[in-house]
Amino acid sequence: MSDTAQAVQPARRTTADTAPGNPPGRPKQRDAFFDNAKYLAIVLVAMGHAWEPLRSDSRAVTALYTIVYAFHMPAFIIISGYFSRSFDASPAKIKRLATGVVVPYVVFETAYTYFTRWSDGVPDRAISLLDPLYLTWFLAALFIWRLTTPIWRSVRWPLPIALAVAALATLSPSIGDDLDLQRTLQFLPYFVLGLCLRPAHFSLVRQWRVRILAVPVFAAAVVFSYWAVPRMDYAWFFHRAAAQDFGVPAWYGPLMTLALFGCSLVLVACFLSWVPGRRMWFTALGAGTLYGYLLHGFVVQAGNHFDW
Repeated sequence: MSDTAQAVQPARRTTADTAPGNPPGRPKQRDAFFDNAKYLAIVLVAMGHAWEPLRSDSRAVTALYTIVYAFHMPAFIIISGYFSRSFDASPAKIKRLATGVVVPYVVFETAYTYFTRWSDGVPDRAISLLDPLYLTWFLAALFIWRLTTPIWRSVRWPLPIALAVAALATLSPSIGDDLDLQRTLQFLPYFVLGLCLRPAHFSLVRQWRVRILAVPVFAAAVVFSYWAVPRMDYAWFFHRAAAQDFGVPAWYGPLMTLALFGCSLVLVACFLSWVPGRRMWFTALGAGTLYGYLLHGFVVQAGNHFDW
């Protein structure tokens, strides 16, 4: 799944990254490609939630569900990291982080708590800002990722270090639910990867050769996922549990961290290769994806309550 996240809703961004030399004084324009990518990623998030009740009845649905979860949040987080590259922890940026991420977190955490008291039938559920409820984990994670951006921008090998941190998290079931740190740390490499990317990298995956190659890759992913459904716990792609929680040896954790990262990265590249670069009817909606992500959760919770 606004400068709620420069990442998720980049501020009026120039096309200078892809077309340097815009004449001074010309109004800045958003990049349609990224707005399209964010919108489509959030559509996939909503689809994944809609498919949840159908998993137990269909192996095919579970296979598709697994594929969607393998890349929709990684794609969203990579783009978030890409648009966080300029974060330097200056007072102005900290203020924007507070108003754009912390304030929405408090608002939606409170709103989800009250709403799920009704939808889940838990009237005494307490409001806990340290234990993100439902979709608000992303805001808590984004706050931590964004705040640590200057560190990742200064170290020599940011991605290997981030992968090591994620791997260690899978060995630590005691991390707990505070700010959903398990998920925050396991998704960290995708954000750091976004920090390391440049416009040329996105241009590379948008070449027609990559687009053609993406078709058989996705087809192979569907076949493999269908085969893997009874053999693998798709919850690995949720990135919110340690290896021990899956009842497997500890060394599975680091191994799965690398395997899932590689798998997700390939599927994200295939997904981005098919994202249109021109303005579409839904492009403008890409500017509000963070709120679309957060608001659709109320529909999902209501659907669960009424068994839709």
